Amino acid sequence: MVAAFVDPSLLAHLGAQPDLGRPELLDQDDRGEVLAQRVRYRFVGDLSGSVTRVVDPDRLTWVEESELDRRSLTTTFRIVPDNYAGLLRCAGTITVGPDGGGAGSLRVIEADLKVTVPFVGGSVERAIESGLREHAVAEARVVGDWLAGRTG
Repeated sequence: MVAAFVDPSLLAHLGAQPDLGRPELLDQDDRGEVLAQRVRYRFVGDLSGSVTRVVDPDRLTWVEESELDRRSLTTTFRIVPDNYAGLLRCAGTITVGPDGGGAGSLRVIEADLKVTVPFVGGSVERAIESGLREHAVAEARVVGDWLAGRTG
């Protein structure tokens, strides 16, 4: 499963899904035990009117810079905004392990997200977090279907 998230054909497949913000693979550097990649994303969630007075939804794009350690099945990442760079910080880890039932894998994402927009920072953080959760659910469905299609 870990290899799927660095497979350019999966990223292209995810890009065909309108609810996933059309991720764009910018580059990959495979160094054996470690694979580094950069992928551009676009926020596709809904934002309140108070947030859109401060932040233009069309400018909510970012690059996820990540490194997958194939030995530990851990990916470290950081989000680099294309716009509003001084207003958002996000970094974290993604680990993959057994799902507990033995039939599949569990992907756990832990991140520190901070939006520093006066008055609406908390609302923006909640909107981003909600959008990321929705993205993760949709992505899991699409990845599961993609993996099943490759093995079936």
